[in-house]
Amino acid sequence: MNALKKSGKKHRADIQPIGVEKTIHALFIQDAVEFLKTLPDQSVQLVLIDPPYNLDLDYWDTFDNYLQWAKQWLDELYRVMAANANCVIFGGFQYQDLKKGDLLEILHYTRHQTKLRFTNLIIWYYKNGMSAHRFFANRHEEAVWLTKSKDYYFDLDSVRVPYDEASKKLALRDKRLVPENIEKGKNPTNVWEIGRLNGNSTERVGHPTQKPLEIVRRFIRSLSAPGAIVLDFFAGSGTTGRACLEEGRHSILVDSEEKLVAYFDAHLKQIPDSEPILPYEIFVNHPLEDVLKEMNLQYNSLAKRD
Repeated sequence: MNALKKSGKKHRADIQPIGVEKTIHALFIQDAVEFLKTLPDQSVQLVLIDPPYNLDLDYWDTFDNYLQWAKQWLDELYRVMAANANCVIFGGFQYQDLKKGDLLEILHYTRHQTKLRFTNLIIWYYKNGMSAHRFFANRHEEAVWLTKSKDYYFDLDSVRVPYDEASKKLALRDKRLVPENIEKGKNPTNVWEIGRLNGNSTERVGHPTQKPLEIVRRFIRSLSAPGAIVLDFFAGSGTTGRACLEEGRHSILVDSEEKLVAYFDAHLKQIPDSEPILPYEIFVNHPLEDVLKEMNLQYNSLAKRD
């Protein structure tokens, strides 16, 4: 990549961002598997999901045969992803018996039964968590990053972390590093220290497994282009939709719980009036064909103009 940079050539996976004037956010109260079957081929650039893992948290987290259920949506991922698309699946390694599901089981299936490519394992590290007496207290979760091909979209510059002054001076002395990139900031690595949401966090909207906005935002910025379509078919609290709205992406949110609409509305009320966001439209259970047409019109008309 450094050689390409110095020569002024573009990597084949590079995408030139385009302006976005309005974003579309579509909410569907529907079964995830049934919804996926209705999505056209190569229709989304980023799939970002936090699936249930048969932990019996509620009716939506209880399955007689976890893998038999999970493979129904895992088998659809490759088809609905665009050629340069990414997929992020949150999870953990909690395998104890045949009933429970976990990220290890999902990874094994995607490796041996799908064409998806493993790219990165991101460790979400946090300092606050439950104590333990029979094992080492857990202070992290995982997210696996899968791609459809080796030509996946990735924008590192959008998520670089600023150097402190002392580290920056040292980095500038390293002839192996590109000074321009040092000025932009450093690679955040695959270990992200982002705090969990406390019970009294002002960011909470009521969902029991809500992810912090910061971690979702980092994935959206780095793995999808402005104006792209982001799909979350286990939308839960609707955090993916809020991050997309704030970052100039379209979102498709799917969940079997009608509470998704109220959760998303609560997110919208949390956005400060002073925050500069693009105009947006929200559709609930609108015909999918019309939603996709509107999203693609927004993107394609601007792309042609540029």
